Amino acid sequence: MVRERKSLSAGHGVNSWLQQRVTAVLMLVAIIAIFVFMVLANRIIDENFITWQQFFSFTFVKIFTQITILGIVLHAWIGMRDVVMDYVKSYSTRVTFYSIIIVWLVGSFIYSAVVLWA
Repeated sequence: MVRERKSLSAGHGVNSWLQQRVTAVLMLVAIIAIFVFMVLANRIIDENFITWQQFFSFTFVKIFTQITILGIVLHAWIGMRDVVMDYVKSYSTRVTFYSIIIVWLVGSFIYSAVVLWA
C-alpha cells in the first residue's frame, strides 16, 4: 500500500541531512579563509578598512562570499523548516511561519548581494 505524503510534511530525510552537512562544511571553509586573511593582514599589512575593501574587491572573493551566504540561507531554511514542521501542528500557522521565514531569508540574501556587489 502506497502512503501519500501530507502537504508540507518533511519526507526529505537523507537529502536534508546531506544538505545541512554540505552547507556546514562550506561555512567552515569560509570561516577558515576569513581567519587566514585576518592573520595575514595583521602580520603582512596593516589591518584597516582599506585592506578589507581591497580584499572584497576581488571578483572571486565576492563570488565565494555570495555562495557562502547562499549556503547559510539554505542551512537556515532547512533548520527552521524542520523546527516548524516538528512543533507547529496547525496547517495555516505552519504556512504562515513558512511564508515569513522565506520572505526573511530571500530578503537577507538579496540585501547581501546588494551590499556585496555595490
